[in-house]
Amino acid sequence: MFSKFTSILQHAVEALAPSLPLQEDFVYHWKAITHYYIETSDDKAPVTDTNIPSHLEQMLDILTQEEGERESGETGPCMEYLLHHKILETLYTLGKADCPPGMKQQVLTFYTKLLAHIRQPLLPHINVHRPVQKLVRLCGEVLAAPTENEEIQFLCIVCAKLKQDPYLVNFFLENKAKKPEIRSPAGKEVVKENVFAPDTGQSPTEGQANCSEEPQAAAAASNSSPTTNNNHSNNYNLVSSLLNLTKSPDGRIVVKACEGLMLLVSLPEPAAAKCLTENTELCELLTDRLVSFYKALPQSIDPLDIETVESVNWGLDVYNLKEDAAVFTGKRALISFLSWLDYCDQLIKEAQKSAAAVMAKAVRERFFVSVMEPQLMQTSEVGILTSTALLNRIIRQVTSEALTQEMVYFLLGEEREPETSATIAQNPLRHRLIEHCDHLSDEISIMTLRLFEQLIQKPNQHILHSLVLRSLEERNYLENKPQEEREPLENGQPHDAVDLEEDPLFGDDVSPESRLSGSDWLSSSSPPQSPDHSKSDGKTEVHKIVNSFLCLVPDEAKSSYQVEGTGYDTYLRDAHRQFRDYCGVCQRWDWRGSPKPFEKCNLDIPFFEGHFLKVLFDRMGRILDQPYDVNLQVTAVLSKLSLLPHPHLHEYLLDPYINLAPGCRSLFSVIVRVVGDLMLRIQRIPDFTPKLLLVRKRLLGLEPEGTTIDHMTLLEGVIVLEEFCKELAAIAFVKYHAASSSSP
Repeated sequence: MFSKFTSILQHAVEALAPSLPLQEDFVYHWKAITHYYIETSDDKAPVTDTNIPSHLEQMLDILTQEEGERESGETGPCMEYLLHHKILETLYTLGKADCPPGMKQQVLTFYTKLLAHIRQPLLPHINVHRPVQKLVRLCGEVLAAPTENEEIQFLCIVCAKLKQDPYLVNFFLENKAKKPEIRSPAGKEVVKENVFAPDTGQSPTEGQANCSEEPQAAAAASNSSPTTNNNHSNNYNLVSSLLNLTKSPDGRIVVKACEGLMLLVSLPEPAAAKCLTENTELCELLTDRLVSFYKALPQSIDPLDIETVESVNWGLDVYNLKEDAAVFTGKRALISFLSWLDYCDQLIKEAQKSAAAVMAKAVRERFFVSVMEPQLMQTSEVGILTSTALLNRIIRQVTSEALTQEMVYFLLGEEREPETSATIAQNPLRHRLIEHCDHLSDEISIMTLRLFEQLIQKPNQHILHSLVLRSLEERNYLENKPQEEREPLENGQPHDAVDLEEDPLFGDDVSPESRLSGSDWLSSSSPPQSPDHSKSDGKTEVHKIVNSFLCLVPDEAKSSYQVEGTGYDTYLRDAHRQFRDYCGVCQRWDWRGSPKPFEKCNLDIPFFEGHFLKVLFDRMGRILDQPYDVNLQVTAVLSKLSLLPHPHLHEYLLDPYINLAPGCRSLFSVIVRVVGDLMLRIQRIPDFTPKLLLVRKRLLGLEPEGTTIDHMTLLEGVIVLEEFCKELAAIAFVKYHAASSSSP
């Protein structure tokens, strides 16, 4: 009570007294603080019962006022006094001792406001960055401390200042001696270290570095600080303190600490990036927390729930436990996992390049390999389904280049050479995932196919090279015989293939907005295989190819023309949009503009289509006997591959007129075999066409579900086959049109 009365009286006196020059006023307030420690014997009273907070506030106001009255960059006498008399050092000492109780909180607030309010750069001054570095070390020492809020505010303002001037981060990297145990006869350490690294007053090495300036302080530091070689907390204390605060029970503190780390990892200084990844526990924090959140998930979650749960941004996941539990069990755990995954992804995206690579590799080794791989390799169908659905969601969510690259290497391996039938099991996880596309469980097959559909849409060149392109590099799927030795063709196909007739459905022109710009990737494709397969007229070429796909399914097996809104033109619009998007993604890759010259291809190597295409073609070959949902997913993956602007992939998947080498198959030849089987089976099904139309209308919701129809799987397969052929025809047209519109 008495101290409060004194404070009020002091303010009254200050208000009535004539105003002093700013420097005198500043010195007066500082002396008042120092006199408190000389005159007061009761150090148990809290600091809020003293005048210290008021004096500190007045000092800040004076410094701010002084800077406002001077030209930009000019240091006033009050600031000179603060720097020269090492006021921040003294305040740090008082804050560390927390004398009187609560002083640490006051000191943190003073430092924070000083750095925030003063515009001129303060951190380059040794009498600023040195005590700031020391105060940083005090932050996060005690979990759930009463000063946590002030600590995180202080650390974040320091991070913000470093973001403004990244070179300042070098003041916060400890100059750690490589061999501190080696000493000269005079007792001085022989240090093989960067001579430009700043002194932080934390170790004997640093004390010696400044012995000419402050010999007593250096000696004290040398005597009081043990030298350590591998103490993670002593290298980049700003990061270490933030890492400690990420463990706070207060979610707001955790988010602020994560924001501070985000600022630090983005600093372009190589020394800071190296120290960040080698001498702090940042990688461990990221991966350990990711693992713990993943392990907290239920053993079984409905894949639909995993796929449809709302998108998560770290730090913004407001939740209600009761509501989440009512939606589905494990929703809160799933959101927590996805939220932390988003943070890891964003952190790696923002990080300096070398730091990003190290952090991404840590996530691969400590999370993907150690935790996810055993889940994906298990034999339990429920476990496989849940882990595959989670992996699919992870693939969809990860956007940082470095983490995507490591995730792809984890899933597909780093091999670049062409696959052979003997090497498909070389990477066990890749082999298992591709095999799951043809699993006995339709649910697992669909989920894994969906995973690969998601994967091939990622902007990563290695995905497509590993799955398909490396097997097509030498074009050895083509016949390697002189023209006269080849089997005679009828309409561009072997004599035993399905006869292809011209179809008048296709118009000669397309709307101007369908045009795509600039690519010569298709300007030269496979050589003509028959006299009427001329490339001199682009329209003839594309019409032949389009009609080849449109006429594959016999008329008696077509039903779309009897239902409105299921025409070929709808696929044209979708193909145009999707192809344009793919071109945007692929244009920065070193893909060849035209097929590899035939004479430079090694056609003697036996062709193997690759494990992935083999499974897809096998599945496609069974389209008449597979569930509708499986067929939709198989064709979705194949259409995505067909859209890619790579000449070999286009030739192999979309050119019906290539001469295949003996024993080889292409997408077109697989469909031809399916159609041949279909034509035989149609004969054995009475009222085939009416039944087919009824099934189509039911699938479109135009007819209510009624009596069970025989051969339902076959009829649904025929509908998917017809739609897939229309889609391939549209893709072929859009790609040829893009090539012709971009050629001179």
